[in-house]
Amino acid sequence: MTIVQHWSIDGVPADAQAAEFEIQSDADVVKVRQAARQLAQKAALSIVDQTKIVTAVSELARNTLIHGGGGTAQVEIVKNEKRVGVRAVFMDEGPGIADTTRALSGGFSTGGGLGLGLSGSRRLVDAFDLDTAPGRGTRVTVTKWAR
Repeated sequence: MTIVQHWSIDGVPADAQAAEFEIQSDADVVKVRQAARQLAQKAALSIVDQTKIVTAVSELARNTLIHGGGGTAQVEIVKNEKRVGVRAVFMDEGPGIADTTRALSGGFSTGGGLGLGLSGSRRLVDAFDLDTAPGRGTRVTVTKWAR
């Protein structure tokens, strides 16, 4: 059974397998990153893989805030018949991405940054899915599996 909890000041509850967040401020980005770390530890990802998923989650949460004008994030432990991992989904109702090829190539930014958020996140995870279109927002789903 998956238990979904909203963030509390005390962190993700010990029995939680998932957490949901509104992303409206820098503090929310920090909360999502902390939850990703806790769930990655619980899923027994290696330190290297914990760092990779936490970095990707941090970048994608920041993108949701800056480029999407805020949105939501869901972070959860996932299992299949062979392994366990952490999946994170970021959704916003922002302007969407007109040129996904360019956005995923790295070095392209509409926000004045280094342009490594999407492309860097994609390199850090095992599964990456981008669903976006101009005028309808963006949904990014990433998964990192334990080795």
